[in-house]
Amino acid sequence: MISFLRGTVAHVGLSTAVIDLNGAGMSVQATPQTLSKLRTGEEGKLFTSLIVREDSLTLFGFANDDEREVFDVLLSVSGVGPRLALAVLAVHDPEAIRVAAHTEDSKTFTKVPGIGPKVAGRIVLELAGKLVPHGTSAPLGAPAASAEELWKPQVVAAMTSLGWSEKDASGSIDKALADAPDLAGEGNVAEILRTTLRWLGQDGARAGNRVGSRG
Repeated sequence: MISFLRGTVAHVGLSTAVIDLNGAGMSVQATPQTLSKLRTGEEGKLFTSLIVREDSLTLFGFANDDEREVFDVLLSVSGVGPRLALAVLAVHDPEAIRVAAHTEDSKTFTKVPGIGPKVAGRIVLELAGKLVPHGTSAPLGAPAASAEELWKPQVVAAMTSLGWSEKDASGSIDKALADAPDLAGEGNVAEILRTTLRWLGQDGARAGNRVGSRG
């Protein structure tokens, strides 16, 4: 298995890059975000996953090992091929994908071109237990972080990937958990995200009712 490539970037295209490895050019398919970090003529490194087919060998490249891990897990879903898995990573970062899979949020996956409700539902069903949000550990000797410092950045990241600004996401989380201090203390990222999204839906309905009553 080719785990990574490091060499001079010979070419960067819309969907591929060519890495010069001592005179041998290796073509790698990657997301626009990954490709944007490469500079022609400079050294570049990509973590890679080799997909073997009867008539082809295709390398897919990633900015870090976490992206590659999520890509490989997405390939375990029936009906999801490497190009569709790469498209998911082009729209959502790995942590947002982990949160969506862990909370069974199929709507996150329908934002990816080529994925409809049926495929999105299958993705969250088959990814159950395979992708979970990463925790955060404090460095040795550092003061212990509060529960909120550990889970809140993960929930905010998930919400910003769904379209909210960091400020709105943080404020909504605080309001949603105002009456649920125990949930905040437990730090269950998936449950906190579900509670916040549920609160946003209810708050939107209340806002709509207020507007309707004024009309």
